[in-house]
Amino acid sequence: MGVTKIWPVKDKLVRVLDYARDPEKTELKNLKAVLHYAANGEKVREESAVFVTGVNCEAATAYEEMAAVQSCFGKTGGDVAYHAYQSFKTGEVTPELCHRLGVELARQMWGDGYQVLVATHFNTGTYHNHFVVNSVGLWDGKKFDCNKRAYYRFRELSDKLCAEHCLTVIEKPQNRTPRNIYLAEKEGLPTRYNLMREAIDEAAAVSISRQEFVDEMKRLGYIVQAGPNRKYATIRPIGSDRSTRMFRLGEGYDFPQVMERVWADVGGKVRYRQQERYQPAQRRTTIPAQPMRMHGSFKKAKKVTGFMALCYHYCYLLGVFDRHKPKQQPLSPEMREACRKLDVYAKRIQVLAQYRLKTVPDVEAFIQVTGEKVTELTAQREKVRNRLRRCSDPEEKKELTAKRDRLTTQIKVLRDQNRTARDILAASGEMKRQLHVERDMRHGRTPGQERIDRNGNRRREAVR
Repeated sequence: MGVTKIWPVKDKLVRVLDYARDPEKTELKNLKAVLHYAANGEKVREESAVFVTGVNCEAATAYEEMAAVQSCFGKTGGDVAYHAYQSFKTGEVTPELCHRLGVELARQMWGDGYQVLVATHFNTGTYHNHFVVNSVGLWDGKKFDCNKRAYYRFRELSDKLCAEHCLTVIEKPQNRTPRNIYLAEKEGLPTRYNLMREAIDEAAAVSISRQEFVDEMKRLGYIVQAGPNRKYATIRPIGSDRSTRMFRLGEGYDFPQVMERVWADVGGKVRYRQQERYQPAQRRTTIPAQPMRMHGSFKKAKKVTGFMALCYHYCYLLGVFDRHKPKQQPLSPEMREACRKLDVYAKRIQVLAQYRLKTVPDVEAFIQVTGEKVTELTAQREKVRNRLRRCSDPEEKKELTAKRDRLTTQIKVLRDQNRTARDILAASGEMKRQLHVERDMRHGRTPGQERIDRNGNRRREAVR
């Protein structure tokens, strides 16, 4: 299983001395640091053998030869090198085979045009190869174009070599999970993917056929499309145009694997339903109405309208205001995912209430006013900074520094409010659409038959 990656090294060669004085440095930004790391014998724990090979250069003098090529063509800046790796499945390769595959991959990828240092490590518990590629061509002086096409070629060549040596090849490579999604899933917060997994688990546990699983997923707020003419089965929240291939949810969530779970215990599910059918229905308890007094009248009471009403209703359905009863949970997937962003909605409500912004013209006027204030305060701060540079009196310098800091704080607050107001305008249509889907699910209507697009307009949608 060859896992590959490649990224640029952007520092200058003059940082070599800094790295030499700081042997504990771990940020490998310059060329010699990367070469030093790649050729480090302590990274290999196999009978003190170090597998390091230079392609179009000598391993012992790789840095000097690469630096000489860069100086010869006058290209010592920018991306001075590229650092790549190739990792294999634990226990699948020997150190000799791992290194041989790495050298062959370097020759096929860069040929005779670039200098490459190939080193095999075992410091992570699995054998993997490091590639340090000189960014400047050996003969023509052209910079290596490390674009997406180059990366995919690097991956294809690695997969081809793995297949030739009967090693595991990843058939459906997945991109790296965004950091905010990774951290949210690690903390157990609702995200797009783990909500889909929960819905699939729940639907597969009660379904006994393919169509029943699709219908149950629709009841839970998801559309599953897995027709015979589709290469990949997809899933998407009702009301959303963005689909996700089911195999990207992880092992056990591709559509054929889900169907195996559905058909695993059909007899047990049927027997459970037959037993459940003859159980006496539980009597529903009703709470008696309690008389209450109200000062004033509903007719004269001020009603909340505009963006404030939208945000209040949105937060109510998220379960924010239910203090005297068990906290309700949103039903639609998108509303459940939005629970992670309660601080964002709180900030929006604070701006709307503080400045009494009700309509679109109010918000647009607020954005314009705050933008002008930011421009004015920025000009004042620039003047203070200019005076601070020429000032020699310690007392005056202290006053100017305090004034600069106050202006910076004011600018930061205004910019944050301006950004929040822009978010209110941009997100209002999406909030209306989510509220419409949530109300449909709360009232037991089939979601997805009528929806609101991102501009807040209603339109019909065919249920597929």
